[in-house]
Amino acid sequence: MHTAETPSEWLCRWSHLIAPGSTALDVACGAGRHLRWLRGLGHRVVGVDRCAQAIAACAGLGEMLCADVEGGPWPLAGRQFGAVVVTNYLWRPLLPRIVDSVAPGGLLICETFAQGQETVGRPTRPQFLLRPGELLGACAGLRVLGYEDGFLEQPARFVQRIAALRELPQSDAPARHHLPPRGGAG
Repeated sequence: MHTAETPSEWLCRWSHLIAPGSTALDVACGAGRHLRWLRGLGHRVVGVDRCAQAIAACAGLGEMLCADVEGGPWPLAGRQFGAVVVTNYLWRPLLPRIVDSVAPGGLLICETFAQGQETVGRPTRPQFLLRPGELLGACAGLRVLGYEDGFLEQPARFVQRIAALRELPQSDAPARHHLPPRGGAG
């Protein structure tokens, strides 16, 4: 579990685009490093993980659900969120549900391992590694604001990561989705 870890740099970089006071969902939340970050920004949080110990570590943060999202039903059917966060987790059959869970005006922030990871560490099995461009394809119905597919040095890992918005109906003026400055959070 990642109790003492800082939140993902990718989440920190894009979280300024989450509407104030939103409810944020963390899929495979573990011990809650991202839930704590999001709650600290003033968001209500919902975490789902199959590990009861991880969910117990998140007690008091918000709505916590212990559920096997790979072997059982999706516990959040019909619900949408102002932000959906997924890091270091991939279960392909769940990708459409994750994308559908992003509310209009909401943001998907996703970062997980990609092909090539098997050469530097775990995971090594192809079913846990994104194929080139796969995350872009999964987010075809969203507006992609940021996408990266490559290698990071510290720690050594191959990743794909995306920040994508479910746009609101267009008004007369184009929406301004402020991009983070290079090399830092916005």
